[in-house]
Amino acid sequence: MTTTFPSIPYLDWIIGRTDEVTHDLATSDLRPTATFEGLVPPSLAGLPDPTDATLTGQLADRYGVSESNVLVTAGATHANFLAACALLDRVERRSHETDASEATDATDATDATDVPKPQVLVEKPGYQPLCETPEALGACVDRFLRPPEFDHALEPHRIESAAIDTFAYAMITNRHNPSGRLATRAELAEMARHAADAGGYLLVDEVYAPYVDPADDGPFGGVTAAGLSNVVVTGSLTKFYGLGGLRVGWLVGPEAVIERARQASMHLPSVADPSKKLARRALHNSEQLDAAARTHLSANHELLASFLAERPNLDGRIHAGGSFALLEHETHSGDEVVEAALDGDVLVVPGRFFDRSDAFRISLGGDPEAMSAALDAFGSVLDEL
Repeated sequence: MTTTFPSIPYLDWIIGRTDEVTHDLATSDLRPTATFEGLVPPSLAGLPDPTDATLTGQLADRYGVSESNVLVTAGATHANFLAACALLDRVERRSHETDASEATDATDATDATDVPKPQVLVEKPGYQPLCETPEALGACVDRFLRPPEFDHALEPHRIESAAIDTFAYAMITNRHNPSGRLATRAELAEMARHAADAGGYLLVDEVYAPYVDPADDGPFGGVTAAGLSNVVVTGSLTKFYGLGGLRVGWLVGPEAVIERARQASMHLPSVADPSKKLARRALHNSEQLDAAARTHLSANHELLASFLAERPNLDGRIHAGGSFALLEHETHSGDEVVEAALDGDVLVVPGRFFDRSDAFRISLGGDPEAMSAALDAFGSVLDEL
């Protein structure tokens, strides 16, 4: 496998921009706007630590699985990378074994190394790194549509229609990034069944799954695909808890996949011990943190819903409980809206980074007071357009 890591245009564009504007409507993690000095995030300061729990054990309890089904990672991006390594390796090993068994002489054995690339299917529209990472690892990345005209719904039959013999996995986000649509457990199970029928896995990035209010009965109060037989899910403390500085994420999935991901992780840096300790504190006090996060989420959801209700020149939907949305302007492209917003010292994200050049993504992550002021500023930008 030849591995190259090209730049990711969305990340190249967004890095540093949030510090250059007064109003940030691009950041989606629920964190306070104000920065803090010191090592301990304010939301964790003064809270008690667990006495004997491990981080892996806490996550296993939360998801209702064995510890052998959990791998702690340095954030969700790291988790998605390791999941890709494990799932692609499974297909490559299968292909090599098949070709080697069919080889009849030395020449055939040499030719057996020239096998087709593993196939990965990624939702469209979708988050750019979810395509770039498996492609960098040597996969053939194809897309399946979540049709905008059907509100970006999952359509499981698209997996079987697009899958080929080297199909490794299908990748989705839940909530869907960028639209914010939340799939049900039943919908996820149907997607998983179609992925299994095609000979592969379903990989679900669930960093936005807890964005529901009131809480559901799943891990962190949201919907999960964890526990389905051929499903790997990834998550982190970044979005819902606003603890991105800890760089703590995880994989939950079948034991064989998790073990292969663990082997791959040995080639990369691990999570720092202070981050693990603070993550343990966060999960130990999750009831308090969950309540604060849902108060924050609910306030920002109401702000965005009210803003959209007053803007007939914007087309799009904010889903129940969500605080981000993919929107279109009736007369201007996504890039035109973004550039006008930047001129007004407001940051929103171009839809072209999510396969939708006609749209832009708006996200409310900061504290409600700051988000209210940001929406007022963005409203002035739209009035001038």
